[in-house]
Amino acid sequence: MNGDRTAILGRIREALREPAPRHHDKPAAVPAGSLTSAPFREWLPAVEPLPKDRIALFAKLSEMLRTEFVECSSVKAAGDHIAGLAEAGAWKRIALHAGELTVAVAAELPANLAQMKLEAGYDKRELEACDAGFTECECLVAQTGSVCVTSPSSGGRALSVLPPHHIAIARRSQVVADLTAAYELLAAKYRDRYPSFISFITGPSRTGDIERILVLGAHGPKRLTVLLVP
Repeated sequence: MNGDRTAILGRIREALREPAPRHHDKPAAVPAGSLTSAPFREWLPAVEPLPKDRIALFAKLSEMLRTEFVECSSVKAAGDHIAGLAEAGAWKRIALHAGELTVAVAAELPANLAQMKLEAGYDKRELEACDAGFTECECLVAQTGSVCVTSPSSGGRALSVLPPHHIAIARRSQVVADLTAAYELLAAKYRDRYPSFISFITGPSRTGDIERILVLGAHGPKRLTVLLVP
């Protein structure tokens, strides 16, 4: 117990060296024309404004979260990376939905890797038996290293959850600074027709409930790969 106590107090001391984003005084008013209901940004750590800095932060957090983050030079390069994963893991079948990027990348995959397309209908047990689920997303959040998915952007609720390996693809322009920007994007896109499913995926599924031992894949995919294309 003494070792645990020392480690916990050490982490607290380290955290206290970093100043809070702002003092806990009266929050500012919501800016005119804002699509969100509260000024969340003032309570959260700032993010550099340049796209390259956002991508660098997302890459850094991905490494910490055990997310495989790969910047691809093209759609073909993204397909080649998935083909390499399939070969290394002896994959037989990958599940995907009909999106602009998913269809383009799927055309680059080897013929011996079967493709289960959700639009044709599917059995959830067959989906769970696929080696990977391949989806698009709404955005990537630099501030938290999260992938924001919704039912329209990721082919429903199950595709990003049931297969043991989730592969998400996004364009560089989809990397947003923070959670506020993500919610503003969703509000502008959907307004009064919000999807029934919105999720921020921050690393592979994990739990530490049992004896504080980290277990990956407890409630969802054990692996998460994020591919970024131009």
